Amino acid sequence: MTRHLAPILTIVAVAWSVVILAAPIGMHDAMSGPAAVVYAVASRICHQKTDRSFAIAGIQMPVCARCSGLYLSGALGALLAWTRRGRGPLTSIRTVLFAAALPTALTFGLEFLRMVAFSNAARAVAALPLGAAAGWSFVQMLRYDARFDGNKILHG
Repeated sequence: MTRHLAPILTIVAVAWSVVILAAPIGMHDAMSGPAAVVYAVASRICHQKTDRSFAIAGIQMPVCARCSGLYLSGALGALLAWTRRGRGPLTSIRTVLFAAALPTALTFGLEFLRMVAFSNAARAVAALPLGAAAGWSFVQMLRYDARFDGNKILHG
């Protein structure tokens, strides 16, 4: 089962990205029922504030700008993880994730403290490194674990 987790994660990440981009368009036609389900599901993971969300075809996306950046770049990071194997210890993945989270943490913190009001584009762009790093590292770790499926991994 472990060997299937990385491909499943990648497929789900890409599918979710397509779904959040297509949902606003679906609200215009006969697909409004399924699109409404996407909005309901997304409401469980995102605040969906209108002023903090992008719009496609005049309809607000089901997730905010920051979440859009995270999900779209997460899918890209997951896809890129299949192009080559990771070559660093777990500590390097932690360092990369920490560094990638800094722009998101900075924009979120400054907005929370009401020091700066960022645009939706800035929120999304700040989230890109974190999403890409998370997607890439999750797939890399799952692929690594799949190589040892059922066997104990001993370190040191």
